[in-house]
Amino acid sequence: MGGDLGAAITAAKEHEEAGYDGFWTAETSHDPFLPLLLAAEHTETMEIGTSIAVAFARNPMTLANTAYDLQAYSGRFILGLGSQIKPHITKRFSMEWSKPAARMREMILAIRAIWDCWNNGSKLDFRGDFYSHTLMTPFFDPGPNPNGDAKIFLAGVGPLMTEVAGEVADGFICHGFTTERFLREVTLPALERGRAKAGKSMEGFEIVGPSFVVTGNDDDELEKAAAATRQQISFYGSTPAYKPVLDLHGWGGMQEELNKLSKQGEWEQMGTLIDDEILNTFAVVGEPEAIGPELHRRYGDCIQRISFYAPYRSDPDRWRSVMADLKAA
Repeated sequence: MGGDLGAAITAAKEHEEAGYDGFWTAETSHDPFLPLLLAAEHTETMEIGTSIAVAFARNPMTLANTAYDLQAYSGRFILGLGSQIKPHITKRFSMEWSKPAARMREMILAIRAIWDCWNNGSKLDFRGDFYSHTLMTPFFDPGPNPNGDAKIFLAGVGPLMTEVAGEVADGFICHGFTTERFLREVTLPALERGRAKAGKSMEGFEIVGPSFVVTGNDDDELEKAAAATRQQISFYGSTPAYKPVLDLHGWGGMQEELNKLSKQGEWEQMGTLIDDEILNTFAVVGEPEAIGPELHRRYGDCIQRISFYAPYRSDPDRWRSVMADLKAA
């Protein structure tokens, strides 16, 4: 879901009718939380969540408040958090950056401590290395959430952040810049290590799978979707933090070239470096009826959710059938 508040209601209704179980917003050029209130008001069963809200642009108390309210109103809110990268946190948001995995772990624990105070009347006494919350008077205490705590999902790529998700979150959001091999060889073992730290198994823990899908109702639509996805893959590939994904496949040398082009503003040229092999490794590509079976083949045994960057609704009846087949799989 985009950030256009004027389009939020229609989009939410259409997606619920099309068979989607959930609706995500991303924090890009708009606030990620505001559209979700409208989506909650005008849908009945569809879950709503942020994928992602930038955690380090805020503090645990502001996130606890916002998530509390959306969960109290809807009963189906998921607080999806991500760290972003240092330049955005320090230069765009003017906030502190240090030890992102440790900071994120503490942030989520602080949010849970605040919720415990509101739900159970416990004394708020959270003292950490990055955050300290020790004051909660009755005037600022909303009381127990009538719908219970919202789920907290954490996004990540590297093993440290992924371990944190397994330890303190309810679910993990795979970055779009993830491949099946990276998921199985790097992500899942890290999540299992995190769960083990918390003395928990993977049972009940939810994984939102990679979400590059390239499809269309004809060759022209398919080609346009492929071009856009090549651009997106190249954009992520230019980021040094995501280089390990390329390294795993032997494409690490491309990262430096993409990074150089990004600094020159050569965004279109970057997309030309993503050949068909790379595209098909990161994305599921094919006509709409092929999407469900291929997603199931790649990820059916290891993820619980799959999301799409685009709805591909130029033929609503056809896409509704595709969604039904995917659910059945």
